[in-house]
Amino acid sequence: MKFDRDQIAEMLQDSLPGPELFVVALTVSDAIRPKITVILDSEQGFGIDECAKVSRRLARRIDEAYGEEASYTLEVTSPGADQPFTDQRQYTRHVGRSLSVKLQDGTEKTGVMEAVEAEGIQLAEEIKEKNKKKVLPAVLVPFAEIKEARVVISFK
Repeated sequence: MKFDRDQIAEMLQDSLPGPELFVVALTVSDAIRPKITVILDSEQGFGIDECAKVSRRLARRIDEAYGEEASYTLEVTSPGADQPFTDQRQYTRHVGRSLSVKLQDGTEKTGVMEAVEAEGIQLAEEIKEKNKKKVLPAVLVPFAEIKEARVVISFK
């Protein structure tokens, strides 16, 4: 059976409990037993209960549209800690954390994100200077210049 990604996306939007959750990614494979993978996020974070609720609601809608005998795997999850941000709304709950940012021109910056503004993020870049770390004053890094950003995971 072939699933229509656009139709699944509409069903997914109807399955969200409110505007606080948003879709980061939706993939629908064309395998013999298709796999539908949904990655959700929220500006405040969320738990497994919300994932389960969306999963049940979406499964019900898929079964209604494609029949209960349709064979598929459904996975509803949150982005992993090592996943790059794909939506500007993902930055908000990571204020105060260290980010690794790759810019469109190929340069990379690592530092603490001090704030999120409408046009970009305030990043206090950390640079190494003679075996010491130096923190530069925060500067605005426009979203348009960010190619990829992800949280730096540290085990201190």
